[in-house]
Amino acid sequence: MSKSAALPEASSGETVAGIRPRKKLTHRFGRDKTLLLMCVPGLAVLITFHYAALAGNVIAWKDYKPYLSIATSDWVGWDNFKVITEGDPAFLGAVRNTLVLTLIQSVLVFPAPIILALLLNSVMSLRIKRAVQSVLYLPHFLSWVVVVAVFQSILGGGGLINSFLRQHGATTLDIIGNPDLFIALLTSQVMWKDTGWATILFLAALSGIDSSLYEATAVDGASRWRQIWHVTLPGLRGVIILLLILRLGDSLSVGFEQIILQQRAVGIDASEVIDTYVFNHGVVGNSWGEATAVGLVKGVIGTLLVLGANKLAHVFGEQGVYKA
Repeated sequence: MSKSAALPEASSGETVAGIRPRKKLTHRFGRDKTLLLMCVPGLAVLITFHYAALAGNVIAWKDYKPYLSIATSDWVGWDNFKVITEGDPAFLGAVRNTLVLTLIQSVLVFPAPIILALLLNSVMSLRIKRAVQSVLYLPHFLSWVVVVAVFQSILGGGGLINSFLRQHGATTLDIIGNPDLFIALLTSQVMWKDTGWATILFLAALSGIDSSLYEATAVDGASRWRQIWHVTLPGLRGVIILLLILRLGDSLSVGFEQIILQQRAVGIDASEVIDTYVFNHGVVGNSWGEATAVGLVKGVIGTLLVLGANKLAHVFGEQGVYKA
């Protein structure tokens, strides 16, 4: 007897032998039309500025002029890429500063949310924990304009610290305008603004760890540090690897808005990174093709870093960003 004869027909909404009939696509669209309409503005922005805008990368092979259209601009081949292949001094300085910032922030900024999440997770009082979390999350919602203004009001020449030193006859400190301290200033600003917010994912991962594992290690006589090493960190490993892979893709972007707001105070040599080089060289310097070529190469390198790191994660048995 065939399957069609063995199974009785089911009316709409009923199940046969535990099998729910698939609803038609049009019915599902009609049911969820309100939610789908709410997604349209965000989807339009995503397509317009993240996908359709990719066609503008053709400027990298053209002598683009803003008063001309892209189609009528002259083709120059690979000439715009000479700033990379021939080693333009300004570009090399931007690359050097970018790599230094990336290395320092990877060592100091990336582990900070993990450590903070472990500390918050150890707080027994739920009321205190929520109060501390609220205070730590707040800086994330401030724009970089506000963050830079706060640091200048505290560390600037006329800020609180220098005003206090003047009142007591002490030597003032040059922090905001000191090129030698600029990397330390940027790193401290990033940590203050984003460390608290970045703990959310790690706290969520910590809540998913089975509490019986801690009880079992406690029975075996494991100390608090042993529990963190053998239970907590392995439970966070998947999230840590995922965020590390994503950070690699964004490693050459070290905060355009943050740096451009403070660039005049310390000078180009100390503060120029790839993103500010693209802006200063392209928009301000009117070298649109060369700036587009640099930005395009930066994007390609970021993509390759993500793909390579994700493949390496698979080699070590981790899920990574996606599973091939």
